[in-house]
Amino acid sequence: MKLVNRAVSTTLDNVAWFSRIRTMNRKIHSTVSSSKPDSLRVQHPRSEDSNPEPANGACGSAETLVYTTRKKRLKQEALEPQPQQQLCGLPDIEEFAFNKNTRSSSSRRSTETKIDVASSNTAGKSTETNITGTSAKTTAGNPPDNWVQVLEGIRQMRSSGDAPVDSMGCDKAGSFLPPSERRFAVLLGALLSSQTKDQVNNAAIHRLHQKGLLTPESIEKTDESTIRDLIYPVGFYARKATYMKKIAKICLEKFKGDIPSSLDDLLALPGIGPKMAHLILHIAWNDVQGICVDTHVHRICNRLGWVSRPGTKQKTSTPEETRVALQQWLPKEEWVAINPLLVGFGQTICTPLRPRCEACGVAKLCPAAFKEASSPSSKLKKSKLSKEL
Repeated sequence: MKLVNRAVSTTLDNVAWFSRIRTMNRKIHSTVSSSKPDSLRVQHPRSEDSNPEPANGACGSAETLVYTTRKKRLKQEALEPQPQQQLCGLPDIEEFAFNKNTRSSSSRRSTETKIDVASSNTAGKSTETNITGTSAKTTAGNPPDNWVQVLEGIRQMRSSGDAPVDSMGCDKAGSFLPPSERRFAVLLGALLSSQTKDQVNNAAIHRLHQKGLLTPESIEKTDESTIRDLIYPVGFYARKATYMKKIAKICLEKFKGDIPSSLDDLLALPGIGPKMAHLILHIAWNDVQGICVDTHVHRICNRLGWVSRPGTKQKTSTPEETRVALQQWLPKEEWVAINPLLVGFGQTICTPLRPRCEACGVAKLCPAAFKEASSPSSKLKKSKLSKEL
């Protein structure tokens, strides 16, 4: 009985304790709510049906309600994720690059057009706006200073005839053959001479002759692999073997087994450029329509200051530009002799690397003398030459 009474009293004590805690929580909640500012209180919307009469301070409570509602709405909008706004009027980086390139190219085209018009007005007549166009200096036909003395000095240095071109040039190919076969041999020799030394080219022509492959009929019937083996190691031998097969077929179908006799028809052949075409035209048909300018002629003419780019004093950048510039002032009777003369000079003295300026008889008249990498003896010669001057 005592245990039951003790349990009942304990339960009553717990209920009373929980009641006291609940009452204290309510008091604390009401105190905190009354201490909050009006902007943080939750306003319950009033029913439209109930229209209580405004009491004292009704206007102030309405203004507080509007202010609280507006601030709450702004706060909710700030918390909501806003969609990212894209900037207007700024192009994408690829579009910007494209527009920039387009504008630059169009400006270049307009500039080139203005230059062409100005050059045409200066010349007083319409000129072709291509690589064959010439500057005012070359159009006037003014030759460079001392060019006759320089040319005679080179002839004296080349009088011995010891350069490879003198004994193994393209003009020596098939010299013992009938005219028609010799012309085809000259065509093959010119084709193989590109990016190839005269010694290697001459040996390849000799091997083709031993196999009887210096006619278009024999080349057309021979396998391309056999031709590759015979002309190796000329430069680009595989590609040139393909060209030889195509050229032989063209000569058989269009020219009755002979080679073309016009410059345009020669240039239409695969692997034949302006330099080769002028050389073939002169050797095979004795027809001189231009100067044959190879890498040696191109290099030496620029070193001597004989040529320049159209409208400028800069060096020409290609053999074709050199040919056009050189033909403006060089007498036509020199057009044939200038090629072997300068080629041999470039093979023996005015070499591409380390030119032998100390052994050159026209070094005093050359603006590029002793200005490129040369041997120690050249430096000694340069010091002596400077003392003499």
